[in-house]
Amino acid sequence: MFYYNPKDWLNAIFRITKSDTIRTLMPSLVFMALYSWGIVYLEVYYLKLSETSYAKDLTIMHSLLGFAISMLLVFRTNTAYDRWWEGRKLWGSLVNNSRNLAIKMQVYLPDDDQGTKTFFRQVIPLYAASLQKHLQKQSTKFQLDEKPHPELPDFKDNTHVPNRVAESIINKIYDLYKHKIISGDQLITLNEEMASFTNICGACERIKNTPIPFSYSSFIKKFIFLYVITLPFGLALTLGYFTIPVTTFIFYVLASLELIAEEIEDPFGTDINDLPMEKIADNINNNVKEILK
Repeated sequence: MFYYNPKDWLNAIFRITKSDTIRTLMPSLVFMALYSWGIVYLEVYYLKLSETSYAKDLTIMHSLLGFAISMLLVFRTNTAYDRWWEGRKLWGSLVNNSRNLAIKMQVYLPDDDQGTKTFFRQVIPLYAASLQKHLQKQSTKFQLDEKPHPELPDFKDNTHVPNRVAESIINKIYDLYKHKIISGDQLITLNEEMASFTNICGACERIKNTPIPFSYSSFIKKFIFLYVITLPFGLALTLGYFTIPVTTFIFYVLASLELIAEEIEDPFGTDINDLPMEKIADNINNNVKEILK
């Protein structure tokens, strides 16, 4: 994750980072500028058209469609951000539940039972680390895909590691109950933490393997393409060569919003703006070791 000072306007405006969409869109921006130049030259110097009603009609049409596409992109960005923020809340819950389980085990277990404390000191952080790797596997992303993916080696090993870690935690806690090291009331208070691990994993998998519906995403991309590709025809006769920067800038804004939405709708990837799962897992490890020292 990229950390920054939101109050530093100059740095935000003039600094180009790896996450800036202009790096990705640069070839497309160059093509758009050359394409706009070709349309202007064709209409003004080759066809020698004058400002006619068709140009005004195209301008009016683009003005109306511009409002529609802006509403679509706002909804698209909000939907993607909701997925990103939900993922962050889930990992925040994982941090809290890991701490709560470690604190309860520290209180419930006898002081001389260092072997059991060592077990929980190792296995609780292991769940966060295994969940991070599980969410970043390609096989997790394509679990609900209708098409087979024999090219992915991850599919050859379907072991759900977070489930195995959660199972070991539950087995250990029930073993402590059977040997009367913890009471029935204490077991009940531990049920919430035991269930929370699997609940968090399932919610993260729901975000990971359920993308934005293809028809919706495809429609927005086609809409942006048709809108921008026809824009120079309506502006060439009125703006002349100013059509080139105007069209290029409009394309940059619209395409950037779609790229940003594509990046943050999957918060469990490895992009610069994705969740810092590895860092969160390290914090859980440090917190649990401090509690169960």
